[in-house]
This record gives sequence, C-alpha cells and structure tokens, in this order.
Amino acid sequence: MRIYKNLAPIRALSFDLDDTLYANPEVIARAELAMQQAIARQLPDFVDNTPQYWHQLRWQLAEHNPEIRHDVSQWRLTALEQGLTASGISNCAAMDIAQYAMDAFLDARTNIQLAPEVRPILQQLAARFPLIAITNGNANLVKMGIADLFAVSLRAGPDGRMKPFPDMFENAASRLDLTTNQVLHIGDHPESDIVGALNAGCQTAWMDKFCRPTVRLRVLPHLAISELDQLLQLPALSR
Repeated sequence: MRIYKNLAPIRALSFDLDDTLYANPEVIARAELAMQQAIARQLPDFVDNTPQYWHQLRWQLAEHNPEIRHDVSQWRLTALEQGLTASGISNCAAMDIAQYAMDAFLDARTNIQLAPEVRPILQQLAARFPLIAITNGNANLVKMGIADLFAVSLRAGPDGRMKPFPDMFENAASRLDLTTNQVLHIGDHPESDIVGALNAGCQTAWMDKFCRPTVRLRVLPHLAISELDQLLQLPALSR
C-alpha cells in the first residue's frame, strides 16, 4: 500500500468492479464472441459480423447521441439493431435478433469467476464497513456470488450518468445517509474512478493490479493498492 494523502474517517467503501475485483479484458472478449456466434446462428451470411464492425458502429452511434453511452447495455443493443437494419433486415426481425445476441453477450459477460480470496476479503471488509458497488458496466453481483455483501449496488444508466460524472457517488452516499467524504472509492481507472470520485468529494484508492503498465494517474489518490487484502489495514489508517 502506498499512502499519498491523509485519510479522513471512512464510513463506507465503494468498489468499481471491472479490472478492480477481476481482470475484465478476457471477460469482454468471451462476451463479444458469444454475441457474434449468436448472430451467426441466426444470420450465417451476415458478412459484417466482426468485432471491428460492431465497435465502429457503437462509436458512430455515440457521436450522434453521446448520452447513450451512460447505459452500455442499451448502447450495445441499439447498435445491434441499427447494424442489422442497415443490412436490409426488417425492423421486427432486427429487434428480435439483436435481443437474442444481446442475451448471449450478457450471459457470457456476467459469467465471471472471482479469485478464491476475493469473497473472504470482502466479507471481512463488510463486517467493518457498508460496501457499495459502482460500475459503468453490466456485471452481475448475484452471478458473481457476492451480492449479499453489498449494501448498495449502482449501475450507470438506471442509477445515473456514468463515472466520472458524480451521480452514482452522490447517490450511494445519500442512500447510506453519509457525505461523499466519508466514502473511500476503490477503482482502477485514472479518470472514471480516481478523478470522478475525487471531484464528487470521495476519498480514493487506486487499484493497479490489473492495469496496463502504461497507465498513469493525472491526480494523486489518497492511497494505492496492488492487492485487495491491503484494504484490511484501513481501520487503523482512518481513525
């Protein structure tokens, strides 16, 4: 653990999920493949069914409608529908196939195997602090087997704009009748998690275990950790 700033008393811990509790790139790769395979089963001759095509289409959609990025599931589903109708498929068929492909994506996307030590560590932390999950993605705490440990779980879209906007940080603190300064947010992303949480008034911990070596921080967090169990030292540090 590297400590950069003095900690105020901590009354709750909030966690990013992707690349904080587990490595996310391989999860997304499996989900993307499942989505493409679902489309191929319905439309074996659809030549544009490639990762590059769907990625480009999502970003083209976001250029025309930036707000759609705040709900990544709706963003992906809308891109699927538009890509299919652009190929000449009827609106009704495109909606059905897009939902079928999206279901396949989410089924694989939420099939996340946590490292064996993650739940026991979270259990120890949950005995000391209310735990909060704040994600821009669409991971599923229930399927991960840790939903029972979290007092609050928020996802961009249904629960506010995506990080680094302050909505979910403020929402989480409000639900626990806390100020944001009483919440320590743990995450991997320099902007979404660290800058976003700091701007919302939270204290921050940068989790760099799954970060690429080239990732750099623009502003200093309160502390940085490389392993989840380092958070077990927090009560002594935050008195």
